[in-house]
Order: sequence, then structure tokens, then C-alpha cells
Amino acid sequence: MWRGGRQWSNEFLVTRRADTVAAMTLPSPPTPYDHPEAHLFRIGLAPIEEAGWFEGPYAAADGDPAARKAATYAASPSLCWGETEGSREGQAEVLAMMERHFGTTVRSRDFTAPPLRQAASLVDDDLCLMDRREGGWTLTAASLCAPSFFSAAEAVGKSLAELHGPVAGFGERLLPRVARIFDALPTDSIVERRNWSVVASGELFLPSSAPVRAREPLIAPDEAGRELHLRMERQTLRRLPATGGLLFTIRVWRHPLEDLRAEPARLAAFAEAWNRVMRDEGQTFRDYKGLGPLDGLVRGFLASV
Repeated sequence: MWRGGRQWSNEFLVTRRADTVAAMTLPSPPTPYDHPEAHLFRIGLAPIEEAGWFEGPYAAADGDPAARKAATYAASPSLCWGETEGSREGQAEVLAMMERHFGTTVRSRDFTAPPLRQAASLVDDDLCLMDRREGGWTLTAASLCAPSFFSAAEAVGKSLAELHGPVAGFGERLLPRVARIFDALPTDSIVERRNWSVVASGELFLPSSAPVRAREPLIAPDEAGRELHLRMERQTLRRLPATGGLLFTIRVWRHPLEDLRAEPARLAAFAEAWNRVMRDEGQTFRDYKGLGPLDGLVRGFLASV
């Protein structure tokens, strides 16, 4: 609710100046089929300007992020929030950096709210603070209100290697390179990458895969377009110049496959991306994302179109 230029939520008061950085309003969210090699599990980082650090809002946005996240914190506190001892200095730097970026001041209505949670109230993105500790780069604080099959309770405090343990070949192939990128990222650089999946749920908050996997066998072929959702992630990485940590952001969009009927070009691109995933070259991606059991439903949807 807006009162006198101020936006009220259940947890935060956000005061916006007239010179706030203009939000980038796009007709529809970017999609994995705009990035046809996403299935190859390459790191795929690309530099971006600071003006493009955060994207949105979109027509299908999920309302005021502060209110949405406050409700998620209240309902599932241990699943969507976590921090480790010694992370508050980095959290405070994130908050200050984002307030400068948006020309916005956040004054918490809950004075015990950690700085990273206050920063997360400004954007739809989830925020993850990474610090270099004895065991390597470690997730030291996280606000996860739109997770894709993981939670703060299981992730915060873990190193990069531990976080990506389920990814086949990550430790051998990608971990050394990711660590080098984290070490060498300049303070004046922001990079992004995109990721995607297809899931049997349109919910934004998905901390566990179990209920979603259980739903898959119950979907009738003629319901696949409505029940299966394309879930897309945009991730950014930025250095914190004062504390030396890194802020990792994750923005999620999703829409039912049925929506692709109205966009023939994107439908064709998705069909090609799906076919690549189902070929041998996409096996690692397919297995990690659990897409194999959905192949019949997705192909049936594509044939119906």
C-alpha cells in the first residue's frame, strides 16, 4: 500500500526518492530458449552494466517483493533465511550498495532484521552472500524466497564444492574455474548467466523437490501444457569492494508451457532446446534437472501445438 510516496509492507518501510534508478520494464521475461547452449552446463558468464544489475518488473511479476518475502519468512523461517557468524559486515555492505543503486533507503520496522533481509526487500531476486573462508568460498548468508529445490537451512554455511555436490562433474571440471572467477572478479565488474528447467509446479517457493516429483506421474497428457511450467533463472555476481565478499543474485520467472502457444518463435526455440537436452550432449543437464521423466509429456504438448 502506498502512502505519501512510501511503500509499506509487513516488515519493511521503503522510502523512494524521485531520482530512483528507473526500473527496466520489458514486455516479457528473458527465456532459456534465447540462450540455446544453456543445457550444456557451461558457466556462461557475460559482463553487464550496473544499470542492468537487476531486471524487471514484468507484467507477470509477483507483487511487492517486500510483502511477499515477509510472508515467506513468517511461514518458513528456516527454509528461506540463514546467516553465519561474522557475516553481518558483508550484509551491511550489500544493503548500502543496493540503496545507492536504487536511490532508496530501507528502514526496518523490525529492528532485529539482518541487513541482507532488508536489502532483499528491494528486489524480486533472492540474495546470497559469499565469503572466502578457510574451506574456500562459502555461502555465509542467504535470503531464499524463490528457491529451486534447496533451502537456506541446508545451504548456508556450505562451501562451493558442498553446494554443488549433486552436479555431476562439477568438482572435477567446473569448481576450479568457478573459484578462480570468484577470486579474480574485479570490484567494478558485474556478470550474469541464465539457467532453466521444466517443473510440475507454478509455485515460486520450491524448497523441496519431493512434492513436485510426486505430482509428475499424475499429470494427464492433455493437461501437460497447463501443469508443466518453464522455470527460468537469471543469476548475477558482483564483488563487495570493502569486505571482499561476493553478492550472488537469483531472479526466477515461470509460466506454463501453454503460454508458448501464443509465441511461435519462442515455442520453436523451446522445442529445439528440449530436443538438445534429450540428446546425449544434454545428459548431465537432463539428469541433474530430473527432466527425463517429463519427456513424454513435453513431446506430447509440442505435438499438440
